[in-house]
Amino acid sequence: MRIFVVLFLAFFSTAALADSTGEQMRGDRAPDATMVISGLHTFSRFQQALLESTDLKGNAEVKNLAALRAEEAAKRDRTLKEIQNTIGAEPRVSKTASAGVSLAKPDDTDGPAYVRNFYAAQIPEYETAITLLERYLRTPDNPALATFAREHLPVLRAQLKDAERTMADK
Repeated sequence: MRIFVVLFLAFFSTAALADSTGEQMRGDRAPDATMVISGLHTFSRFQQALLESTDLKGNAEVKNLAALRAEEAAKRDRTLKEIQNTIGAEPRVSKTASAGVSLAKPDDTDGPAYVRNFYAAQIPEYETAITLLERYLRTPDNPALATFAREHLPVLRAQLKDAERTMADK
């Protein structure tokens, strides 16, 4: 059952981002500032939904990391909002991007499988956000967003590696 949840989350979250960015994610054209802001807002909503999906009686490691990632997402969104207001962009964020994030049943929120599922659910989200920023940095159309992307790309890569390493250890 847990594997189905992880697969569902991976498919659903990737599909939600692809829907919000249209054909540009599949085509050769680099994403523009609006698409990058939209994609990062979607990633932030996913991280906030992870926090909401952790149970109060659940694993302390998972709760603490989810809270930290949600806080980082809120900070990232504030910075993106400033850039968005400067360029007059209106991001397209799917309302379903964070729906359905559920990692385990309430009575199974403290085991190693739950922790693995928690990290496994994040990996495709990080990969999508990293790919989006890398593609944007090939031909950026906004200097402020390009600076933001250059600063956040190493952070996201490090967090992805941490998630992969932790998932493998559990």
